[in-house]
Amino acid sequence: MSATPSLPRILINLAAFQAGWFACVLGGAHQLPWLGVGVVALVAALHLTTTPNRGSEARLLVLIAVMGALWDGLLARFGFLIYPSGMLLPWLAPVWIIAIWVAFATTLNVSLAWLQGRWYLAFTIGALGAPLAYYAGAKLGGVHFPDPVVALAVLGGGWSFLMPASLAIAARFARTAAERDTPAGPINSEGADA
Repeated sequence: MSATPSLPRILINLAAFQAGWFACVLGGAHQLPWLGVGVVALVAALHLTTTPNRGSEARLLVLIAVMGALWDGLLARFGFLIYPSGMLLPWLAPVWIIAIWVAFATTLNVSLAWLQGRWYLAFTIGALGAPLAYYAGAKLGGVHFPDPVVALAVLGGGWSFLMPASLAIAARFARTAAERDTPAGPINSEGADA
């Protein structure tokens, strides 16, 4: 596993995520979907310049973005959520929602790293926290629920799986990067491991 992030890095990570989230939701609500994408591009760049495992983290950001694009796209396609802007394809989440997933991915090995291995807590936070975030997004005009009770229940059910799954993927990426960066040990004069 990688080293525990420092408190300043955790706080910067949280602040950057929140800035990206607000830019995406408000941009999406006001027909400026690319505004949030631009802010999250800066958030991702900051994250990748401050992480010791750039390649691994970049792959994590892409994987989580794809997962989120498909999940939120399905929710929109089946009518649980209606987005006011940014939909490029009917089965894919809006560009600004995909950007939020990228911003979320930047937190998995930094400010949310403490949740890795705490699967019941991750399950609970996913089941309760995600619907609250979408509800807040709806209050800001970024999303509309044709049936709020059903939409929030589906979001809670999905995120009860997506939060632990995202954390497990992130932990796996971090562990693989740490193993790759760990020296194999001293080599004796014949070239064999000592």
